[in-house]
Amino acid sequence: MGTSYDVIVVGARCAGSPTAMLLARKGYRVLVVDKATFPSDTMSTHLVQPPGVAALKRWGLLGQLAATRCPPVRTYTFDFGPFVICGSPKPIDGVSTAYAPRRIVLDALLVRAAVEAGAELREAFTVDQILIEDGRVTGIRGHARGGASVIERASVVVGADRRHSVVAKTVRPARYHERPPLEAGYYAYWSGVPTHGVEIYNRPSRLCAAIPTHSGLTCVAVAWPRSEFRTNRGDVEGNYLKALQLAPQFAERVRAGKRQTRFAGTADLPNFFRQPYGPGWALVGDAGYHKDPVTGQGISDAFRDAELLASALDDSFAGRRRFDDAMAGYQRARDDITLPMFDLTCQIATLEPPPPEMQQLLGAMHGDQGAMDSFVSMMAGTIPVPEFFASTRLSREQ
Repeated sequence: MGTSYDVIVVGARCAGSPTAMLLARKGYRVLVVDKATFPSDTMSTHLVQPPGVAALKRWGLLGQLAATRCPPVRTYTFDFGPFVICGSPKPIDGVSTAYAPRRIVLDALLVRAAVEAGAELREAFTVDQILIEDGRVTGIRGHARGGASVIERASVVVGADRRHSVVAKTVRPARYHERPPLEAGYYAYWSGVPTHGVEIYNRPSRLCAAIPTHSGLTCVAVAWPRSEFRTNRGDVEGNYLKALQLAPQFAERVRAGKRQTRFAGTADLPNFFRQPYGPGWALVGDAGYHKDPVTGQGISDAFRDAELLASALDDSFAGRRRFDDAMAGYQRARDDITLPMFDLTCQIATLEPPPPEMQQLLGAMHGDQGAMDSFVSMMAGTIPVPEFFASTRLSREQ
């Protein structure tokens, strides 16, 4: 029969390890498995927005991240061509700083925290099957690299294994708020490219970004419409550099630096929500919902949802709420917080010019530091999207 756990978490990166850590800290017996070993890299937007940094602070992990000498990000610059909006996020839970760590650093830190909390970790472990008995998920069957097949059972199996989740593929949850993939992008790490915090360059059908990360490197990314993916894939470097040239001064800085890595990119960027729970299972992070990375919200959202899910499971295990009631609350909270930014992200990911009203609003902000800080705060996640637009509407009416 194998060992019995309270929770098995499939996937040990930004959603899985925090979920495992938080549950283990509450005294539950947790097994977390991942086909990767750590430290290891993965495709990522890198940016941990201030709400995610605030979560690391609550968990007692912010000092560990800062000790890796990841440069703090305190300013965001959005260059729209005719005008520039530059500001600093307003604080949330006392935190206004972002970080953009390499995933070889961040994920290893999170995995270590889960293990230190008491979770059992199995790296290089492939889940071959999600076990279902009488309509309820009861465990997993899988194998370590080169090892024999084993079965492990748990009260709840959590899928934290990203958008192609094996848990989701098995339980086939309902999908909603679906949007097709909208853009495709590539990034590489460069040395010798100084940045002023996060820099975003919005140009017709193109978006370029620069984010400082570990070891003096800068992650430089370019996005173009998904319809151009196949054509541009034939000459990634040429089309990447051509896009940068739309912001000549930025392109000059990049040319003065040196590319240190291969290009990484994809056009597989769907937008959807999944029903995140059912009998004996739950989904968290990209497995539960996924949106285009153009606004850099994914890691912070994964941290938030790990807290929401761990709290809901704790309520269920402790008998304070029925499983279905606790998990329905998790879904409502996730969706209510996420949907406004999801809609805004999908709009930005079209890489089309903002609607006229939005262009007028953005243009009016230029030079007004308070207004620019509010816009940056919305994009960094420290002010909810509805609150930002409500405040700007009131300002116009006054």
